Amino acid sequence: MNKFLLVLCFISNSLILQAKEVKVLSPDKKTVLIFSTGNSLSYSISYAGVQVIANSPLGLEFENDNPLSENLAIVSAKRKLVNEQWNPVYGEKNTYSDNYNEVTIQFKEHKEPFRLFSVTSRVYNEGVAFKYNVPATKQVIVSRELTGFKFTKDYPSWITGAAQAKYSRGNISKTVNGTERPYVIEMEQNRFIALGEAALVDHARMKFSRSAKDSLMLVAALDGKAVYNTDFSTPWRFVMIAESAGKLLENNYFILNLNHSSALVDASWIKPGKVIREVTLTTTGGKASIDFAAKHNLRYIEFDAGWYGHEYDNASSALAVNVDPSRSAGPLALQEIIDYGKLKDVGVILYVNQRALSRQLDSILPLFKSWGVKGIKYGFVNVGSQQNTSWLHEAVRKAADNQLMIDIHDEYRPTGYSRTYPNLLTQEGIRGEEESPDNHQVLITMFTRMIAGAGDFTNCYFAPRVNNMGSHASQMAKAICIYSPWQFVYWYDRPDDSPRQKGGAGSTASVISEIPDLSFYDALPTVWDDTKVIEAKIGEFGTIARKSGDDWYVGTLTCKARNFALPLLF
Repeated sequence: MNKFLLVLCFISNSLILQAKEVKVLSPDKKTVLIFSTGNSLSYSISYAGVQVIANSPLGLEFENDNPLSENLAIVSAKRKLVNEQWNPVYGEKNTYSDNYNEVTIQFKEHKEPFRLFSVTSRVYNEGVAFKYNVPATKQVIVSRELTGFKFTKDYPSWITGAAQAKYSRGNISKTVNGTERPYVIEMEQNRFIALGEAALVDHARMKFSRSAKDSLMLVAALDGKAVYNTDFSTPWRFVMIAESAGKLLENNYFILNLNHSSALVDASWIKPGKVIREVTLTTTGGKASIDFAAKHNLRYIEFDAGWYGHEYDNASSALAVNVDPSRSAGPLALQEIIDYGKLKDVGVILYVNQRALSRQLDSILPLFKSWGVKGIKYGFVNVGSQQNTSWLHEAVRKAADNQLMIDIHDEYRPTGYSRTYPNLLTQEGIRGEEESPDNHQVLITMFTRMIAGAGDFTNCYFAPRVNNMGSHASQMAKAICIYSPWQFVYWYDRPDDSPRQKGGAGSTASVISEIPDLSFYDALPTVWDDTKVIEAKIGEFGTIARKSGDDWYVGTLTCKARNFALPLLF
């Protein structure tokens, strides 16, 4: 029996060495990924017998070395099946399924220097992901990625070139260089895909550009070089596949599954909840916001830019309170407010700009912890390059060491790191209400950007801009539809007993009125036990139902009047 097994193993390895391609199927057998060596390394993807990605290039290009893409032989293919579930610290559901077939294929060059490397692939029912694994016997500089995404037709897509810019409906052939991810493409009426990356931690960010040689080929475009002195793996490149735009959003745990499980032994200190921004930067305003938060079931108040000086002045130190006079006359007794909040079970979050973060991070984290601060909003962080990416995720890890929760603002888009470090509760990287998007834009954002994960949308209610964005009803709906464990509400507004004079953030002194509408926000959860997308047409309408305990919350948006029936089968 043992000899027979050894013979089978030998035959299997011989076949692998002679093979030109390796096939990987999803657990439900609908999705097929094929790797081929041929003239150069390539792959293709089909779903339900229809090609999704035509034969497309793979490989990496290096500075001062030949690319890894040609003259390759398959050395081995190691397979495994994973079928498990896991429970997040918080999420859009309380349990996530993680079910995939994985294959790690080792390649070796035919010619000198006979380098070895491998590609790990996972095929889920929800899509396909792969990454490169490269041994480094010397310093390796990745100068370009050769990964392509070839299409057979000029399908419609939703394009934006920056994380907070407007979306436009276009086509693959009209893709702007540096298109943001996730990049959603409608292949057919019942076939949607999302292209993106997951587990970006210490590599250069990837976006998408059009191939200079083929208008129907998208290519991975890195934000600069990536330098390694030891073995490394790239982030995952993925192709999510679903039969509707709503199903893509429902399946966004796919990106979390491509990240490592939580690194935190104790996550009991991580507390999602609703947040109100204190806009006056005064002691009176701070206490008024805490009183309001305690009365209306908000967990945090946040002091934004200006509490430690002008945020763009390198002389401003986040080690002490020194209110920017251009924003507020003060006074601001921050420690007094923090202590007052403890009595009311309301925590304080502080904003710190990148200029102070880069100089003072290792000092402010333990200091803020000693003050009793619960979290930090990292503002105007640098993103894109390998150096900036590595620094930012290290800053998240260091915050966890000090039991501080994090919200990253501006151009950062998530790739699933909140699974590994759940103290990263939310992030911007979204065209939120600081930009006054209309419902058309929000209905694109819901089914594109929100595939990536939580979005700090800075929800408004009393500010005048609400009338230009949609309606007060749509503001409530957005608070359900746009998921964020830290859900900022009343973004430009202040409680009635806050100072009215110029102060803090926001250009108006809009005041929160104690009207019945507030009861909706009082009751609104920010994390969920289950999520269902009932209907979705990108840019036109969408309905999302979310469950908390025994209660369901339903939000529906449209950009023009429509009549519809809402099935309650969920």
